[in-house]
Amino acid sequence: MNDMPKSKALVPTDHGRIGIAILALGGQGGGVLADWIQHVARAKGWLAQGTSVPGVAQRTGSTVYYVELGKMDGDRMPVMAQMPVPGDVDIVIASELMEAGRAMLRGFSTADRTTLIGSTHRVYAISEKMAMGDGRGNSDKIVEAAGRRAKRFVGFDMEAATYRSGSVISAVMFGALAGSGALPFARADFEEAIEASDIAVPSNMRGFDEGYRAAQGSVEMPTETEHPLPIPTTIAGRALQDRVGQCLPEAVWTHALHGVERLTDYQDAAYAGVYLDRLVALAALDAAPWELTNEVARHLALWMSYEDTIRVADLKTRASRLARVRSEVGAADGQLLSVTEFMHPRLQEICDTLPALIGRSILKSRSLSRFLDRFFQKGRYINTTSLHGYLMLRTIAAFRRIRRKSLRFHEESERIEDWLRITADLARRERRLALEWVRCQRLIKGYSSTFEHGLRSYTAIRASFLALPASSQSAEWLQRARDAALGGEGGHELEIFLKLAS
Repeated sequence: MNDMPKSKALVPTDHGRIGIAILALGGQGGGVLADWIQHVARAKGWLAQGTSVPGVAQRTGSTVYYVELGKMDGDRMPVMAQMPVPGDVDIVIASELMEAGRAMLRGFSTADRTTLIGSTHRVYAISEKMAMGDGRGNSDKIVEAAGRRAKRFVGFDMEAATYRSGSVISAVMFGALAGSGALPFARADFEEAIEASDIAVPSNMRGFDEGYRAAQGSVEMPTETEHPLPIPTTIAGRALQDRVGQCLPEAVWTHALHGVERLTDYQDAAYAGVYLDRLVALAALDAAPWELTNEVARHLALWMSYEDTIRVADLKTRASRLARVRSEVGAADGQLLSVTEFMHPRLQEICDTLPALIGRSILKSRSLSRFLDRFFQKGRYINTTSLHGYLMLRTIAAFRRIRRKSLRFHEESERIEDWLRITADLARRERRLALEWVRCQRLIKGYSSTFEHGLRSYTAIRASFLALPASSQSAEWLQRARDAALGGEGGHELEIFLKLAS
């Protein structure tokens, strides 16, 4: 087990050194990994130097750590750089797939020189999450590019390996580096560095072993996992499940059951019952293969579980979330963990949570709105692991009991009923036309400015579509309008489409 990997290891280049760039997100232990690598090199008589360049734009704390290794040439020392230079990096280690893509864009990985070691899992950037449509970067294209823009690509899901081993991703990356054979050191040399650090040695060794063995295999892409059907645990839940089986076709059961589970969790069983009432009424206008009913089941569940301050407060204080955070940061049992959330509810969101009459009155009064708005100009940092912060958010989450009386609930219910009414009218004419209309619900998403932008686009499409003569109302028109709304920020593409289509 302590022999050198079979892959041919790098030797010092004609510059007398080996350059290693580590791209990691905040909290992933990139600095620890850099220290381990330097320890291995120095223990074997090499010179080692490490630096880091923090960067917080877009990637929420992404940092480039740079390590150079070299050997003395007689009495001459190699000249080492302070940071990676495009075209002059021998090894790139990326903790996430988009980080590997960023390394290629910056020219750190080159086809004639670089061994690229990267995880194939994704940590989505804020810009990807806020996109109106599917703003995710294309993972397949990044993997394809890695095969062309690296001398060798070693890729696998390091996040999954971290969970399997109960370790941290830095240990998995260290194991992948050792297993790749890109450095002229034996496995025992790498393991000695972990032992010398004397920090969480057993778990780091497990992560190292996972990474080492994974690096011996081929490139592995993450696979989509199917969500099992929910199993109800209450009398009300079982009654809802029975109703799905009795009132809806089997082809719709999966989406309907997940919708029932989501809305029961969001509000209560009665609210999930309203969801089924709406879905069953629409299904009466559909027929096999039930594509329209399936789309309504999915989009209706999403719309009825809209995000508000109540929902946000509830999710951020759940025990399951804290457990996930502990797992992600590798906190040991009994180890203290502090979680600070940044929240910035605006006056609009506060009024949305209030009873409809009160919230509407505040928003209609210019003087009162201006006065109150000054208190919601800045965001707040809330420590949800402190008693004060936790109780504050749990108090907001408790408003769930009166959500049905809130301004936002009334407004969303009216929009949903209008959306379903139009769906039913179109279904009687042409199912494909109704299907494209249902998919316009994709525009209603997110929170705060993201929600407002999507709602403006949806409202503009609705008004323009209904203004068309019935003979001009087509599925193609709706699809093109929706694509225009999802395709650009600020609504400019949609505005141009609607002007040309009018």
